[in-house]
Parts: sequence; structure tokens; C-alpha cells
Amino acid sequence: MASVEEIRNAQRAKGPATVLAIGTATPDNCLYQSDFADYYFRVTKSEHMTELKKKFNRICEKSMIKKRYIH
Repeated sequence: MASVEEIRNAQRAKGPATVLAIGTATPDNCLYQSDFADYYFRVTKSEHMTELKKKFNRICEKSMIKKRYIH
């Protein structure tokens, strides 16, 4: 029967590590942060909550994020 140490050594890679690719994946759907509150409240059918929408708009403005990518 193999010891724990032998099993661990068998599962480890030997040699230097190699980075095969570096990239960024951005979904096709891009929303600008300035339009995100309107989109979110329309999709969730919460347009009647005007005070909450104003607060959400302020949060979006202060987050310094320009774009949101969604699936």
C-alpha cells in the first residue's frame, strides 16, 4: 500500500510550470454604469420605487465603474 507521501508526489507535476495563455473574457452584453439603474429597475419591475432608484443611481455614480458586462 502506498503512503500518503508517495501519492502526493505521484500527483505533483515535475518540471517548470508554463503559462499557456493569458486573456480576458468579456461577455457580449455591455451596459454603461450610467444606464444600469434604469435597466435594473426595469428588469426587476421595480420602477415604482423612485427613492431606492435615486439611491442606487448615487451608488453607481460613486463606484467609478464605467461599464458592466452581463450574460
